[in-house]
Amino acid sequence: MRSLILGFVAGAALLQNQAALPAAGWLLALLLFSLFVPLLARRWRQPVARGVLLMSAGAAIGFSWAGLFAQQYLSAELPKAWEGRDITLVGTIDSLPYYFEQGVRFNFAVERIVAADTQEGEALPALPGRLSLSWYSTFRAEELQAVGKVRPGERWQLTVRLRRPHGNANPFGFDYEVWLLEQGLRATGYIRPDQRSVLKNERLEEFVPGFGNAVERSRAWLRDRIHDALPDKPYAGVIVALVIGDQRAIGQSDWKVFNRTGVGHLISISGLHITMISGLFAAAILALWRRSFFTRASLPLILPAQKAAALAGAAMAVVYVLLAGFGVPAQRTLYMLTVVAAAVWFGRITSVSHVLSAALGIVILLDPWAVLWPGFWLSFGAVAIILFASSGRTQGFAEPSARTGWKSGLKEATHTQYVVTIGLIPMTMLLFGQFSIVGPIANAVAIPLISFLVTPMSLVGSVLPAPLSGWILVAAHTLVEWLAWILQWLSDSPVAVWSAPLPPAWLFAAALAGTLWLLAPKGWPVRWLGFAGVLPLLLHAPSHPKEGEMWVTAFDVGQGTALLVETANRRLLYDTGPAYSPDSDGGNRVILPYLKARGITALDAMIVSHSDNDHSGGALSILEEIKVASVYSSLPDGHPITEKAATHTRCEAGQSWTWDEASFDMLHPGPDIYESTKWKPNARSCTLKITIGGRSILLPGDIESPQEAALLENAPENLRADVLVAPHHGSGTSSTPAFLHAVQPEIALFQVGYRNRYRHPKAEVFERYGRLGIQRIRSDDSGAVTLHFNGRLDVSEYRSAHARYWYGR
Repeated sequence: MRSLILGFVAGAALLQNQAALPAAGWLLALLLFSLFVPLLARRWRQPVARGVLLMSAGAAIGFSWAGLFAQQYLSAELPKAWEGRDITLVGTIDSLPYYFEQGVRFNFAVERIVAADTQEGEALPALPGRLSLSWYSTFRAEELQAVGKVRPGERWQLTVRLRRPHGNANPFGFDYEVWLLEQGLRATGYIRPDQRSVLKNERLEEFVPGFGNAVERSRAWLRDRIHDALPDKPYAGVIVALVIGDQRAIGQSDWKVFNRTGVGHLISISGLHITMISGLFAAAILALWRRSFFTRASLPLILPAQKAAALAGAAMAVVYVLLAGFGVPAQRTLYMLTVVAAAVWFGRITSVSHVLSAALGIVILLDPWAVLWPGFWLSFGAVAIILFASSGRTQGFAEPSARTGWKSGLKEATHTQYVVTIGLIPMTMLLFGQFSIVGPIANAVAIPLISFLVTPMSLVGSVLPAPLSGWILVAAHTLVEWLAWILQWLSDSPVAVWSAPLPPAWLFAAALAGTLWLLAPKGWPVRWLGFAGVLPLLLHAPSHPKEGEMWVTAFDVGQGTALLVETANRRLLYDTGPAYSPDSDGGNRVILPYLKARGITALDAMIVSHSDNDHSGGALSILEEIKVASVYSSLPDGHPITEKAATHTRCEAGQSWTWDEASFDMLHPGPDIYESTKWKPNARSCTLKITIGGRSILLPGDIESPQEAALLENAPENLRADVLVAPHHGSGTSSTPAFLHAVQPEIALFQVGYRNRYRHPKAEVFERYGRLGIQRIRSDDSGAVTLHFNGRLDVSEYRSAHARYWYGR
């Protein structure tokens, strides 16, 4: 059975790496055929051959099951013709709403279409059953709208504009599109203001009965009670996360500390918390049941106390996992506890490996996309490595071994922490490119504090009546504050985290083999040799261009610009993408994850072309996280970016420098631009040309036709380039015919957001490039674009090179 389940997981993982889905009929035939193979395997007496056959059958079952699962989810899709058109819907609030500075975001279960912006003879569209909606407090800068106070389970009538699932596509970045697919959200959109809608946005019913609605309303009630008891408290979001698993109120700065100290797994409803709460509840029921709840009834004669306790513990785990939002770590723990409860109920002794395999199979059966998320691998990997280090043997869950005292418990806990810390190094380096050196110390403090004090106090405090609830929640928050102070101190250490580039497959395999050797049970020869397999992973050096080469990565940051230029020994970042929200921007969401995954810890220079948000929005995040030797910009003195920079130089035409055979020439702006007050920031965009090996790229920022004309007048011979980043994202005020004839690019990059409100690039401008025979690449279609200048020009588009079936375009 374990071989079959491992193959099942491998098959599902293989499916998630396909560029296109096989036909549903082919998948169904493969599934039906594969289901009969395990029956044939029983006749094989050779264990190895039988295991290989079962694993192969499991892989075929997993591949076909995951494919059919995906076919079903993808079948619900918003018609492309209905993107950006008004539709009035009736439905229910289907999730815990998230309130942020600009409005509120929630999932919406569609019941029916009331009205739509149809043309004559056009039928109403078939919409997906669940949508992700945002209700913004401002729709236009000059027009305000009030945001409705929405709660789970309410029925609303809303006028919305929808679009198909789309997210930024970058190497090492978060894949928003597959996350939407996993959640069953096949369209996203925003709510139109009442004054722009034919029908009013209004609540139709306070609560629609239903199991899911009741669960989400309960979660909202608990969250409101916690926030009411802890108004304006800095770590109220942590208490909420521990009670209902909602982490969205935790700030990015706090997450940075938690991740650097390796305690991020505790700041939620983790498997450890579920096991603890379930065990405490089961122990209480066991004690009370044996005493018949202090009644005359002989309850143990009706049902053995152990079975009652197992049932109660499993039931409590179900309740807590529902509160957690059903994440993978919570699911894994629930399924394991359920199998254990079943073993106790039916009087069967089972091993940990069988329980773990059963939980693994159930998770993938219900959610084949779970294999794509780090939490899945870390959650199961931690249990598996503990199993391996303890020789894979257990006395069974029905008869736990006795402990001889606190010294024995402390020794076992210390050994377990050591095993998990060392055992997960290859996995954390593969997934994140770093691991916390101070993690063991931080966890030694955080695990008992969070698990045995803060979490129980938070749970009890969230349900007790006031004022008792407030006192307990304030006490729990105080403990979190004390812990945060310790974690901040540990995080500030320069050796808190070890970072290295994400390893290739062979290096990860070698490190995994070394770790298994190192953690092998007693009696295994020269276990210390395992370090030889791990060290290359930790000392892995970042990749870089060869002498005479240059790499340029144009990131997909939505409506904005950001490019990383790399020579053999130097790196420059041109613009930093937009700010999406107060806590989220192109710097911390796209650029920094890429730099960390590559092992890049410093930049030699950063150019912020001008002050517009879509070019400068991520600069502060980058300056806070990594060392930037020098900043060039057209920003005024006193700007937060210039104040934060270690060294700041104003961009001016005529500046030039050479790095590793690559020449960098600043073509604009001239001093007169700075002295004039009539120009917008666009006119002062730092325009940079980079040349290496006879090939060049021109980065013009947001210059417009007057600046293009000035460049043509001053130095038209300097404009020739093989690659042009379209000025001002292809707006109608730039890319004049004369400018394009002077540049004569082979390739034009349009860094634009999907269905952006500016409608960049303008159709006539985009066609102008096409008429000149220029290859046009749009980031909203292609994702990030990588250019290799190595005597010739090689182009790689992320959505093509990393094609996945859910991209769908």
